[in-house]
Amino acid sequence: MTAMTVPAPLTARRAPLPRLMRSELRMMLRRPRTLIGLGLLALVPVVAGIGIAIATDANSDEPMGQGLETLVAGNGLLLPVFALVVSLNMLLPLTGAMLAADALAGETAHGTLRNLLTAPVGRARLLAVKAFGVATVSLLATLLMAVTGTIAGILLLGGEGMLTSSGTQLPFLDGVGRVLLTVVLVTVQVWALAAVALAVSAWTEHPLIVVVVSLGLVIVSGVLSVIPALDWLDPVLITTSWQSVSDVVRDPLPTGSITEGLLRAACYIVIGYSLALSRILTRDG
Repeated sequence: MTAMTVPAPLTARRAPLPRLMRSELRMMLRRPRTLIGLGLLALVPVVAGIGIAIATDANSDEPMGQGLETLVAGNGLLLPVFALVVSLNMLLPLTGAMLAADALAGETAHGTLRNLLTAPVGRARLLAVKAFGVATVSLLATLLMAVTGTIAGILLLGGEGMLTSSGTQLPFLDGVGRVLLTVVLVTVQVWALAAVALAVSAWTEHPLIVVVVSLGLVIVSGVLSVIPALDWLDPVLITTSWQSVSDVVRDPLPTGSITEGLLRAACYIVIGYSLALSRILTRDG
């Protein structure tokens, strides 16, 4: 008489986190609006380089100003820095806000977020995957601008190194390092705004509201920062950190302002994702 074998109970298996992240990233990069946005951002340094090259040739006999755009003339490695600093005022924050709006509010509007919330997938895990997708595409956007800006700067404006705003000349590799540092600083600031946008996205089903609130935060912060009577608000304004990004072209590098900007952005990231997580854990669809 043989003993009866009892089948092992079936247990639900979770998909590996790396596979979920790859799936989310692949879905985001397949959206036509994402590809169009990345393409337009990549063209920004090229258009800026062409404009600066034409303006430099047309005004070669006139005295130059003191702005960052003046340093770019004949100093190609500064073009990606200039393009990233200028784009941080509106284009890159808009990109981060749109990505965050699609991540949660867009899913809600299409009715797919309810299915994700009812599936046997941890909600914190789901938010982590969404945040990873937003962060990765934002990083890709700044990297594309840096690459196209570096190539366009060398071809259109020339230069064997990087002339800093302090008047010193950095070798080529050191100049490339400053460009990469600019990518990191700008990306972290975009992540900070995207975290706030993700929190708003978790509370609404209208992606347009997310974009409007995020850009409204940028505009209001910028207005408050120029009012002398409200200087005490500067430490908590999200745009205060953006002004320190251009310090990468100074020599020696002012680490104090850069570190302060990174810490401020980190606070916004923690607050934004915490608010998004609290909403995701309590919503029913």
